[in-house]
Amino acid sequence: MTARIVTLLDVARAAGVSRSTASDALQGSGRVAAATRARVRETADALGYRPNSAARHLRRAGTGAIGLYLPRTATRLDYYMNLAFGSVARAQEEGFDLVLLAGSAGTGGPVASRVDGLLLIDPDTEDETATEMLAAGVPVVTGERFPGPSAAPSGAVVCDTAASLTALLDHLADRGARRPALLAPGGESTWARALRTTARTWGKAHRTPVAVRHVPFAATPADAADAVRGLLETKPAVDAVICGPDGAAPGVLHGAAAFGRTAGRDLLVASCVDGTATRTSSPPITAVDLRPADYGRACAELLCDIMADRTPPDTVRPHDWALRTRASTQPES
Repeated sequence: MTARIVTLLDVARAAGVSRSTASDALQGSGRVAAATRARVRETADALGYRPNSAARHLRRAGTGAIGLYLPRTATRLDYYMNLAFGSVARAQEEGFDLVLLAGSAGTGGPVASRVDGLLLIDPDTEDETATEMLAAGVPVVTGERFPGPSAAPSGAVVCDTAASLTALLDHLADRGARRPALLAPGGESTWARALRTTARTWGKAHRTPVAVRHVPFAATPADAADAVRGLLETKPAVDAVICGPDGAAPGVLHGAAAFGRTAGRDLLVASCVDGTATRTSSPPITAVDLRPADYGRACAELLCDIMADRTPPDTVRPHDWALRTRASTQPES
C-alpha cells in the first residue's frame, strides 16, 4: 500500500500552528517568529514533508481555489452535499479553498480565471456549462467519466455502476425476485446511462427482463411513488423495485402501499444510492453505499495530485462501493 503523502496541514497540526503560518515559515515569508519558524521546519523534516515545486508555483501564481461543479439539481440531494464536504476537506489540506460554481452556459472563460482547477461531478452531455468547463484552460477532474465527444478531462474518479446494480439485481434474485423493475434516471450522464444499460444486459443474461420506468435525475419521493403506482397498475406481477435517484426510494414504499404491497413482505425494495432517507425509512431500505464523502475527497485528491505533478494527466482512479442489505429485501418465509 502506498504511504499517504504528508500535507502542509499535517505539518501545521504537528507544530501547533495554523496552515498559513506553516506555509510562511517554510517559504521564509510573512511575520513568523524565529523560534516558530525553526519549530515548523523541524516538524516538516521529522514528518518527511516534501513540498512540490509545481505546487509552490500554483500557490504563488494561482488563485488558491478549486471550483466544484455539481449537477443542477444537486443542492437538495444528500449524496452531493456529503460529496462536497469531502472535497472541501481534502482541498483544504492542500491549502486550497473550494468554490461551488453555479450552472449557466458561457462561464468557461471567467471560470478559468477564478480557479486553479475544476471538479465536475456526474457531468452530463446535455449540460452546456459542463462541456464548456472542460475547455476552460485549467486541469479538470470528473467524478465519473464524461460521456461526450468534447475535450477530455485531466483525470477521473469512477465508481463501477454496472457492478453495483448487478449486485443489487443478483441480491434480489437470491431473495426470490423473478420480475424486477428499475426506476431509472433520465439524462445522459455516465451514471444514468450505465444504470439503464446494465438493467438490459442483466435481464438478457438471466432471461429475466427488468421493467424500466424513467424518472427525473433528481426524482423526489413523490415522483417515485407516482412511478411505482403506474408500474404496478400496468405490471402487477412486479415483485421487486430498485430506485435509482438519491433520496427517492421511500416514495416506492408509499406508492406500493396504494396497491396493498409492503416492502419486505410481498415486494422487495432497493436503492442505487444509500443515504439518510434509506437508512431511516420504515422498513430500512437495502442500498448501494457509494461513500460520497470519500468519493469527493478522492476527486479533490486526484486534482491536487495532477496540478502538483504528483500524478500524470489522464489518470483514472477507481472508487469502492458497498452493498448494505436491510429489511426491505427480507421477504417473509
